Amino acid sequence: MEQLTELEIAVFQLRMGFAPADRCVDWAVERLRLDQEGDDLEVVLLASARGVEEVLPLADVIIERYRGTQRLDQQFLAGKFIVELRAAYLAGRESASSLDAIFTRLYPALDYPDWLVMLSRNCECATDVADFEQPFELEFDYIASLWAEAGDVGAFERLYDRERSNRQGVPC
Repeated sequence: MEQLTELEIAVFQLRMGFAPADRCVDWAVERLRLDQEGDDLEVVLLASARGVEEVLPLADVIIERYRGTQRLDQQFLAGKFIVELRAAYLAGRESASSLDAIFTRLYPALDYPDWLVMLSRNCECATDVADFEQPFELEFDYIASLWAEAGDVGAFERLYDRERSNRQGVPC
């Protein structure tokens, strides 16, 4: 199945409350448009689904069928979301304040990953004090660039340097 990772990222964001169900529907519509569904009835049904209650079960069936037990790690999906958020921040569609709300929900949902500590903290500080904006942006760029390169969590962890993050931290 083509672009299954894209669907998994959309499902992750939908479950977390960060994206609309339409993103999953759009994925299915694109598979149909490109004739990549391989007569998969769930893809056809997903293309016409409306709302979370219809979309999630269909998307789960599709992911399970093609990934089985090899589903992508939640931290990997969150990392790819961080890459999207960085692009949205640079384009002015996200702010430190809106990102703080997202990171505040992501951090515990992912069971407090080490790589999100300083990014979350710096973001929170940047919402209150303008001088903390630069350290936040440095850490955001660092984390997003690593996730952009990483093909899985292990690859990210091999690249990630907690000491560098600590140096970019701010005492707030």
